[in-house]
Amino acid sequence: MGVAAVRATERGGRLYGRGTADDKAGIATHVAAFWAHGGRPPVGVTVFVEGEEESGSPSLGRLLAAHRDALAADVIVIADSDNWSTDIPALTVSLRGMADCVVEVATLDHGLHSGLWGGVVPDALTVLVRLLASLHDDDGNVAVAGMHESTAARVDYPAGRVRAESGLLDGVSEIGTGSVPQRLWAKPAITVIGIDTTSVAAASNTLIPRARAKISIRVAPGGDATAHLDAVEAHLRRHAPWGAQVTVTRGEVGQPYAIEASGPVYDAARSAFRQAWGADPIDMGMGGSIPFIAEFAAAFPQATILVTGVEDPGTQAHSVNESLHLGVLERAATAEALLLAKLAAIPTGRAEA
Repeated sequence: MGVAAVRATERGGRLYGRGTADDKAGIATHVAAFWAHGGRPPVGVTVFVEGEEESGSPSLGRLLAAHRDALAADVIVIADSDNWSTDIPALTVSLRGMADCVVEVATLDHGLHSGLWGGVVPDALTVLVRLLASLHDDDGNVAVAGMHESTAARVDYPAGRVRAESGLLDGVSEIGTGSVPQRLWAKPAITVIGIDTTSVAAASNTLIPRARAKISIRVAPGGDATAHLDAVEAHLRRHAPWGAQVTVTRGEVGQPYAIEASGPVYDAARSAFRQAWGADPIDMGMGGSIPFIAEFAAAFPQATILVTGVEDPGTQAHSVNESLHLGVLERAATAEALLLAKLAAIPTGRAEA
């Protein structure tokens, strides 16, 4: 099913369109929760809409430092995560960090005739392919030394769910070893997300002198994203085939985060979710990254951070036909409205969220 990316389209109880769930729905959830209280929530609320999250939030640290007093709160609610299903809510208690880099390999100062020189002189694309392949072992586990692994939250992950929800083609197997939650939430991941080289349409019988690729790194909770980027760079330089020249250009870095999901605020949240959804929320990890959570935690160490969300396994965020389940939106907004009321009953220093 194809729908316009920039025009919201409702079909079958879902609202389709780019950003309907990730992350316009998070803003809508907050607004709806305020409306439920007639626009006057029972606790003081500061609404902060951050528009750079998908590009690494480069301005956030400076902004938090400049407006620390205005943004200080006892509870920070970030509605940018997932739910276990359309019927079962979740509280996200861990997130992987992220880093990225571009690796370029060079073998020649100009292109060469592949018939005259092939088999004697290495071309950059073959070097790059071999180098990228060295990042994983035969099982698909990350093969870079110095990468951190943590322990995933204990959940019952149904057999077949990965294939059903990811769109794996027939005959294609999963990669890595360990349980699905362990691989998704608590182990590092390395993905090649782009390659620059001669296109198939423009290809000729020429040995390519240079080629490059962009690499995305996911960092398990408890690891350091900068150290992981260091490890990947060292691996790339160490494993370059045939003495090829390697240049690594470092990109974004966002730290992972693990949440201590206990105390009166989490008790209130679980109670609110139970009332709104009719089901207990699941504590789950998230394989993706929300780097600014670590920045908020560093800026406001006294605050309790709640990571909620309006997505579900069918959302397909960042993909074609992204959609929002409207029933999930209603339940998420109801849960947040109930949470605000419950927070008002908790003695706090500032009584703000």
